[in-house]
Amino acid sequence: MNTLTVKNEKAPQSIIVRSTRLAAISGTTLMLAATHAMAQAVQPTGDGLGKQIQSMSQEGLTTGGTVASAAMYILAFICFIAGVWALWESRNQQTRSPGKIGMGIAGLVLCGLFATGPKWINKAANTASGGQATVGTSAQAYEFTGGN
Repeated sequence: MNTLTVKNEKAPQSIIVRSTRLAAISGTTLMLAATHAMAQAVQPTGDGLGKQIQSMSQEGLTTGGTVASAAMYILAFICFIAGVWALWESRNQQTRSPGKIGMGIAGLVLCGLFATGPKWINKAANTASGGQATVGTSAQAYEFTGGN
């Protein structure tokens, strides 16, 4: 006869369960600390939470604009290198093909478009705001009115 013996021992926890619990506890602790810091930063002299959130939003938009400009300049550099390389390859006897000239011209045109991208963003912002917006390094708040 087979008898089944049951031991009343606690099964060892897997590393995934332990790391999940640690992450949950750490996340909760960080959220509580951030809430406490946010509550301390709000001053009772008229600067409310809304103004602080607006300031954080403006900083995020400014950071996004800076990142977008940097990405456009990096893409312009990549397109320039690819365009020059394709034009150089089009003159090489071993790798000559008719598509290389078109690739080189397209790379140089895209380089120009990406290099002027931040200026285009500035012009679009000025058009949307009625000439009030500028793209710069300091965060500023703009109020878009209905044209009154």
